[in-house]
Amino acid sequence: MLNVGIYGGSGRVGTLLIKNLKDDKEAKISCVHVLEGIELDVKGAIVTNDTDTLLKNCDVVIDFTLPEGTEALLKRALENPKPIVSGTTGLNEHQINLMKEASKKMPILYATNMSMGIAVLNRLVEIASKKLRDFDIEIVEMHHRYKKDAPSGTALTLGEFAAKARGLDLDKVRVSGRNGNIGERSKDEIGIFALRGGDIVGRHTVGFYNDGEYLELNHTATSRDTFAKGAIKAAKWIISQEAGFYSIYDCLGI
Repeated sequence: MLNVGIYGGSGRVGTLLIKNLKDDKEAKISCVHVLEGIELDVKGAIVTNDTDTLLKNCDVVIDFTLPEGTEALLKRALENPKPIVSGTTGLNEHQINLMKEASKKMPILYATNMSMGIAVLNRLVEIASKKLRDFDIEIVEMHHRYKKDAPSGTALTLGEFAAKARGLDLDKVRVSGRNGNIGERSKDEIGIFALRGGDIVGRHTVGFYNDGEYLELNHTATSRDTFAKGAIKAAKWIISQEAGFYSIYDCLGI
């Protein structure tokens, strides 16, 4: 039985991880890290606000927190290496580099979206971007009113796949705001825009637009259970991997 430690157990995805693991036949919750307490029943598991205690009492950690939380976890994991699956979005360059450095000592799987559907969408975007070279690319993402980072990590990843397929650097061609007399759209720019409202779990649309025709690829998450189930699948996979920096594509074999 795989002992899973949950980092961020009182969060939206953290609570779903707890619910899903209760019925899992291959994994169980051994430790939950929370800052102020937890309302769900985690009988038999250690509940702590100490990161070292979490790392010492599990086989693998699943992390869904905020960037500063993930950074703190990685720093402690460098002293007590443990396989980590992280779905935290909004990480800055320093935090990504810290994750890559930590992956030299332990296997780490990082994904801005744990959905299998999004993983396939990324590959489809890559193909479409390469084959439809003359089409303009615009990406629109929609999330609930409480989401803090924008554009979403998933939208940025979609943009990266689109840009890479054309030999472009997303940081140099991304446009995430248009206002006023800005002139015509440049040939290589990739628009990535965020909408926020209500309780939308997540919707991403990647459009390829040309004269006379357009193609739109859509993915809609109707439940955060999608992310929890994907993370548990990733945790079961990464436990047998060597130290290294992995993606959801490695886990799914695509």
